[in-house]
Amino acid sequence: MTRITLFIVLGFLFFACNSQTKNKEDFSSSSDLYKQLKAVNSNGVLFGHQDDLAYGVNWAYEAGRSDTKETAGDYPALFGWELGGIELGNQVNLDSVPFDKMREYVIKGYEMGAVITFSWHPFSALDSTRSSWDTDQSVVKHIVPGGSHHDIFKQHLDKVAAFFHSLKTKDGNPVPFIFRPWHEMDGDWFWWGNSHCTSDEFKTLFRFTIEYLKDEKGVDFLTAYSPDNRFSTEEEYLTWYPGDDIVEIIGVDNYGDFRVGSENIKAAQKKLEIVVKYARKTDKVAAFTETGLNRMTDDRWFTQKLGKSFLDGDFASEIAYVMLWRNDDTTHFFSSYPGHSSAPDFKEFTGHRRIWLLNDWNRFKEQNNMTK
Repeated sequence: MTRITLFIVLGFLFFACNSQTKNKEDFSSSSDLYKQLKAVNSNGVLFGHQDDLAYGVNWAYEAGRSDTKETAGDYPALFGWELGGIELGNQVNLDSVPFDKMREYVIKGYEMGAVITFSWHPFSALDSTRSSWDTDQSVVKHIVPGGSHHDIFKQHLDKVAAFFHSLKTKDGNPVPFIFRPWHEMDGDWFWWGNSHCTSDEFKTLFRFTIEYLKDEKGVDFLTAYSPDNRFSTEEEYLTWYPGDDIVEIIGVDNYGDFRVGSENIKAAQKKLEIVVKYARKTDKVAAFTETGLNRMTDDRWFTQKLGKSFLDGDFASEIAYVMLWRNDDTTHFFSSYPGHSSAPDFKEFTGHRRIWLLNDWNRFKEQNNMTK
């Protein structure tokens, strides 16, 4: 073999190996997840549920169980998980879910074909005994760059990054996911809320969090921005927005417009329209990132309230997913479960042709050549 021929062969092998490596990395990259969510568009809406595989009403950590599946006949298309407590090195999160179990459920959910999303309610870097809901102390200005506790906050982020890096399939592929930190900042119930820091301080916190995790720690994910429902214009919605360059998911959390006795479904729909229109304008993914009705005190809530907030709207229907909060016990649950009086309505809602559970989502990906 001549030297020239050898160089050609080696060059070809190098290119082929690099191509295979690149394909493996792209196989489960956040960019693939972004393309999948963008493809949903107005075809359907993924149904999601917080902690769905870990526990439900009257059960916990039983393999294969899911309140959604046992009520609607299939698993959610999106699973939500909570990281609060990991920044302190705790073994369980603030809802007592062991992080080792969570890792298993995240990987299982992804391998089933579901979308994965994380929220984070961290303890204060100023005082580790203070939760996200302890608001009698200024925190944000002390943990952003230049703040007195910035280095401690970075140590918290290091623990978040380590957990994210541990989310790999048996083949060694990283699990793509959505990260939704610092949500509901327009309310005042968290220490990063609007009564406890300025909008500029919040934007600095948000940007630093994302840039540190991605640029310094090498974590790959999609970022979600999700104020509460305290806005009525695009300008108000963007008050806390950290920038198009670091956000991919344009979301909103909304419980207030759905509470029995104070429902305002038209207002909820209008807010979703603001979200969708901004996502359209900036080529982002729109989402209803968190909602639910505690104790499900309205047996027709799913079809007559939640569904009407987006399925009946010209723009609101373009959200990619809607996620309900967790089912803990009979005093604290935000979706339905087997035997509850809302179960028939929930089954009707999830049976709507445009509400997608896991099999619907997997079928869509397969039909559009977007499967693994």
